[in-house]
Amino acid sequence: MTYLHRAHVGAIPFENLDVALGKPVPLDLKSLQGKLVERRRGGYCYEQNSLFAAVLERIGFAVAGRGARNRSRGAVLPPVTHALLVVTIEGEQWLADVGFGWQGPLEPVPLRDGARVEQSGWTFAIGVEEEGVHVLRSLRPGGWADLYAFAPQALYPGDFIVMNHYSSSHPQSRFLGQVVAQRPGAEVRKALVRETLSAVRTNGVGEERIVGADELIATLRTEFGIELDDEERAGLERMHPAGV
Repeated sequence: MTYLHRAHVGAIPFENLDVALGKPVPLDLKSLQGKLVERRRGGYCYEQNSLFAAVLERIGFAVAGRGARNRSRGAVLPPVTHALLVVTIEGEQWLADVGFGWQGPLEPVPLRDGARVEQSGWTFAIGVEEEGVHVLRSLRPGGWADLYAFAPQALYPGDFIVMNHYSSSHPQSRFLGQVVAQRPGAEVRKALVRETLSAVRTNGVGEERIVGADELIATLRTEFGIELDDEERAGLERMHPAGV
C-alpha cells in the first residue's frame, strides 16, 4: 500500500478545475478513471480518494471512508468537508489520504495516538483528542501544525456525494471561482491558487511568484502535469484575475 500511495500522489495532481469552470464532478469509477488516469487530469479529495479506495479494494484491502474538519486554514470549527480513507491491515489501522493537496502525506500514516513518521524529509504525526477524534499534524519550522481532525465514524460513497455537492456548488466553498492546483512532491511542494504559484522545501524555505494570464495554461502543464482541452484552456484563461 505504501508504494501505491506514493505512486498515486506522485502521478495525479490535486486540482479543482472542473469546479472552477462550473462543470459537474461525478464520482463513479468510470468517470474517475477517464479523468484522472486516461485524460491526465487531477481532482480533489472526493475524486482522488474514491479512486484510490477502489484500487485498494480490488487488491483486497479493507477500506473505510472518513470525513474531516480542515484545520490548516486556522478556522475554529470548520465544517466536515475533507474525505480521507482508513485502511485496516492485520488488525492495524492506517490513515491513507492521496487527496489533501500539497500539505498531505506521501505515504500512509499509522492511525494510533503518538505515531510519528518521516517521509522524504516531511514529518507527520497522529494525536487523539476527546471522543476519539484523530488529528493529523505536520511538523513545520515553527513547530507542529494541525492539518485536519476526524471522528471514527465510517462514511460511505453516498456521504462523499453529499460532501462533493457542497464543495462544488455552495457559495462558501473555497473551490468556486478560483483556480487551485497542488502537488505534494518529495523535495518540493507546489501550489497554484488563483494567480499565485508557491513552493516550499523540506527546510521550510518557500518562494512565491505571480503567474500571468498568458502563462497560466503552461504552468498547469509543466508544474502540475495537467493536460487541458481547448474549451478548458479558454475558460480558465478568462477566469484569471488579470484577464487575457
